[in-house]
Amino acid sequence: MKVAIGQDSHRFETNPSDKPLILAGIVFEGETPLEANSDGDVILHAVTRAISGITTVDVLGPKTKVFLKQGITDSKVYLAEALKDLEGTISHLSISIECKRPRITPRIPEMRASLAEMLNTEERNIGITATSGEDLTDVGRGLGIGVFAVITVC
Repeated sequence: MKVAIGQDSHRFETNPSDKPLILAGIVFEGETPLEANSDGDVILHAVTRAISGITTVDVLGPKTKVFLKQGITDSKVYLAEALKDLEGTISHLSISIECKRPRITPRIPEMRASLAEMLNTEERNIGITATSGEDLTDVGRGLGIGVFAVITVC
């Protein structure tokens, strides 16, 4: 059994573009997108980093630079790349999201289903929690979104 943690955070765009806000592969219509060279899916980035913690293969470093040069900005591609080196079965994934906006709780079932499909695991193996951050950090004040992901692989 191996356990690893991944973290990521992004600021909201100050001059919102046409890019949508995407979290766990789900589009949040009408919300301000996150600043990023990619689609900015901060949840998939944290999960990809957690997987890299298990495999020791850094995907969100040198490999994404290659993808970006090819015009590939979809974080699902980065996650799929990380999964190529993963040996074993994902027995649990816990995701903790800090953001003042958007409201996460109503979308958790949809996000769990999306992640389960991408990770080839059952929804019951994925836990997602969210907190507003109580204005204690920049993220808690609504300037962006921060995510921690802890993964267990057997």
